[in-house]
Amino acid sequence: MFAAVFDELGEVGFAGLSMERVAQRSGVHQATIYRRWRSVEGLVCGLLTQRSADVIPIPDSGSLCGDLRALARAIGAFYEDKRNRAMIEAVVSAAARDPRAEEVLRDFFEDRLGVAGALVRHAIERGELPPGTDAPAVVGALGAPFYYRMLVVRRPVDLELVESATFATYAAAKAGAYVRTESLRDVPVARERAAGAGDVPRPRTGEAGVAGDSEAPGSSGDW
Repeated sequence: MFAAVFDELGEVGFAGLSMERVAQRSGVHQATIYRRWRSVEGLVCGLLTQRSADVIPIPDSGSLCGDLRALARAIGAFYEDKRNRAMIEAVVSAAARDPRAEEVLRDFFEDRLGVAGALVRHAIERGELPPGTDAPAVVGALGAPFYYRMLVVRRPVDLELVESATFATYAAAKAGAYVRTESLRDVPVARERAAGAGDVPRPRTGEAGVAGDSEAPGSSGDW
């Protein structure tokens, strides 16, 4: 049945998705679909959950730069398929008003950040990144420009976005921007500003090595 939902998203988008169309395409009785999923939003959330295990492969090229670039390309290619883009747009929209959709969306991204974080942990083990680097934060920084492009400014993803997201994330991670700062974690922004903590610079581990790094984007075959 989810294959029918996925194909319908490609043909008519979320705006045209209906229980009736999914029932006709899948051969599942419409009443059965209603009982299980209740709404088209529920159907799309179910589709996202079903696809969460195998949506984007996690690279292991042997270098952080190569892994980030490969992952960025995979994200870009994934969302070039209008069915995938319609799916994530629908779940994000539903999450604003449906607690079940919100939970599905949160679980999806927490799972993907955790799995993809392996490439950051490998980079720490190889000595490419400083100890204490927050793996989900690095992966989140790589993916964030894609979701901003799709969901906020409503423009297509392209290779330029892949390149810029890779370079920015790589350089920031090498500079220690994502080393965990426990004293600031979960502190509300307003309280942090009132206390003057924003005047304390973050650690810049490895900053001197960014520009001259032999694996930096633009200086090797990885880029």
